[in-house]
This record gives sequence, structure tokens and C-alpha cells, in this order.
Amino acid sequence: MTTSRDIDCLVCGTCVADILVRPVGLNEPIGGGRLIHVDPIEVVTGGIVCNTGIGLARLGGSVAAASLVGRDPWADVIRGRLAAEGIDTSPVTAHDTLGTSTTAVLIDPGGERSFAHHGGAPYAMDFAFIQGLQSHLARSRWALFGYLGLLPGLEPELGKAMAVAKQAGCLVALETGGAGGTLEQLAPALPHVDLYVPSLDEAVHQTGLTDPKAIIHCYRELGATGIVGVKLGTKGAVLTEASGGHEAEVHVPCLTPPNPVVDTTGAGDAFLAGLLTGLLREMPLRQAGLLAAANAAYCVTGYGATAALCDFATTSALAGPTAG
Repeated sequence: MTTSRDIDCLVCGTCVADILVRPVGLNEPIGGGRLIHVDPIEVVTGGIVCNTGIGLARLGGSVAAASLVGRDPWADVIRGRLAAEGIDTSPVTAHDTLGTSTTAVLIDPGGERSFAHHGGAPYAMDFAFIQGLQSHLARSRWALFGYLGLLPGLEPELGKAMAVAKQAGCLVALETGGAGGTLEQLAPALPHVDLYVPSLDEAVHQTGLTDPKAIIHCYRELGATGIVGVKLGTKGAVLTEASGGHEAEVHVPCLTPPNPVVDTTGAGDAFLAGLLTGLLREMPLRQAGLLAAANAAYCVTGYGATAALCDFATTSALAGPTAG
């Protein structure tokens, strides 16, 4: 890394216009022909580009966003929201025929959610798209890609794409979504990835293993040399880094949110934004993990993935004095 890299993180992957509908009871089928009275319906942004990108920007990072959108009003919403957060949207490109990715998010009174999702233009992102980001990759300290499992155009050549980012001098992070993709898709990418922390459900789907230590060992056997871990939901996360031939393991607790939990959308993306911010600030792994946990704790106190995210000072206060 050099001082000429003026972008802290290029976030590349899915960006979505999310339509929030609440409250909707999810324990029983809605059925046909019913009128359901809900709160005012909101349109926010989602997907890793918006969720983690905005999280990074709120925490003080310089961020660029790269994705495909349609030529429709939803694309204007996404570009506008990102620009309002100070994020460079010049790598967000309009697809000629596919629509912007959109999701209707049904939120129950307890904060759980279900999704009706249209994949749209990001599904067409491919290796050629990543090659076209060379100028931004050359300016970036980190490049984050996601979600593995929701990028069918890129996944067959994921290893090559991660290698392109690595060759540009970036540190590379990879995130999962949906079912998390397959181990066959992931394996060629892992030797080029510096940060990989899937959720437990996604990791189980990939590896067939259920024990976090065994999962991490599997990723190491496939060539992962950077920070590798597993997010464990309300049980926190386990993170490991290889150093001096030994693997240091860090357990990060799930921090108590500062306000009532209303919506868990985007908590994993917020965790990733906090973790990357800590690493960008050269924090030790445990302190970076605590900042990640604090950012996730704030996330779940607002509707949508980014409404409750805060600045670095506020978030690091929740993480504790060692994370400031």
C-alpha cells in the first residue's frame, strides 16, 4: 500500500433498492385476497455496496461503489443515497437491458424479516466488469466483493477476479449472501483473499461442517492465508489470523444494542464495515472485531440496513475504550 491510494475501500457487488413493509406477521401465511394495514412504506438501499459502503463512510472511510444498475428510477435512488453519504458512484454502471435489483422486505413486529427479491443487473457482473475497474482498484487500499452466492455472472471466474484485485495492490475481502455459494466457487478465490468471515449458515452450506474451528481449518487447507472467521449471530464471531506460522484465534462477543432491536436487516454487513474500518485504522484484530460488533449492535436498532449506523466516535464508545 502507498499513500497514493486515496480510496480506503472499493465496494463491488450487489446494490439494491429495498422497499420496507412493516409490520407483517411472518408466523402464518399471508394468504390471498387480504388487505394488510402497515406503517408508511419506506424505500431504502440494500446490498453490500450500499450497506457496507455506507457503513464504512459513516465510520469515516473514503469509499467508492461499483455495481450494475438498470436504466430506471430505482437506479437514481441508489446513486442518490450513495452520493449523499459522500461515496464515489462513478463505477456504478447502467445495464442496457436489465433492471435495478429490488427487494420487498417484510418485517414482523419482532424485527425478523423475509425477502421478495429481484436480482436484476448485478447478476450480470462478470470478470470483464472487474477488469474494467483497474483505475479504481489501483487507488484502493481494500477491495470488497460480494455477495458470493448472488453473483452468478462472476462466480465461475471468481478466483481470476480476486487475483486481478490482488495484482492491483489491494487487500481483498469477500462476503457471502443468500446460501453463500459453493466451495467449488470459493476455493480458487481463497488464496487471493485477505479477509473472509461468512455467517455460520453460509459456511455450513459451503463446507458441510458445523464446527467453526473445523470450518476455518477447511478454508485454510484451501489456501486462505489472511483473516478468516465465522459470524455466529447472537453468539458473536470467531476470527483468526495467521502470524509467524501460528494461528491466533479471537472470540468477539455480541454486544448489547444501545436501543431496542427493531430490524436485523444488514447486521452482517454492518459487522463487516466495522471490521474493515478497524483494520484500516490498524487496530489489533480483537479491537477491530469489537468495533464490528458495536456497528452491528447499532444497525439492528433502526429499520433498514443503514438508518441507525453512526460515526466512528459513537460506535467506538460502544465497543469500549480499547477500540477507540
